[in-house]
Amino acid sequence: MDAVRVALLREVLAGTQWPGAARRFAGALRRSVVPAGGNLLLVGTAQYEPWHLAAHLVDEAAWSGRPELAPTLVRHHVRPGEPPHLSVGLGRLAAARRGHTLLVVAPERPGEGLLERVHDARRAGATVLSLDGGDPELGTLAHDALSVADTAAELDLDTVQHLVSAAAGENGLPAQRGPRRFRDRLARLADQLTVPPPSRW
Repeated sequence: MDAVRVALLREVLAGTQWPGAARRFAGALRRSVVPAGGNLLLVGTAQYEPWHLAAHLVDEAAWSGRPELAPTLVRHHVRPGEPPHLSVGLGRLAAARRGHTLLVVAPERPGEGLLERVHDARRAGATVLSLDGGDPELGTLAHDALSVADTAAELDLDTVQHLVSAAAGENGLPAQRGPRRFRDRLARLADQLTVPPPSRW
């Protein structure tokens, strides 16, 4: 999702908890990975791999100048012959310790095997963050969590991931302005895009 679409999404969700909650969670992610120099491990469940979040965090890492945001995608099932960045299996979680951040994305309840690995990583000193569907056991393991319960949410977990990844690359919270802030920004952008290039002659 590009920056314009994220801005439109934030405008639609203005007045709800989600833009602020995503920025708060993204701030926790930055505070964990930037001082540690990275070491971000991203893992989903056996049924759900957070491909899009991994890709968006890689993009945000490049655009924001914060390479620490680029995660290692940890996968439940690695097929032979896949490229190195897609060949990191669950065994990688056993090496997580202080200075590592484990971001778990779980729309549904994680299996016991994953919960055990997350528990072991936390006990070894890793920071555990969770984007989840409201699983209480995962929530108790996480140092910080953002939960999207299907019955109560105005949006789904995939959309929240877009908000979080975009906020992770921001340099800080936006200045608070009047209710026309978004329209003003669009107008300014339109003005910049329509200015003719300077003459070379």
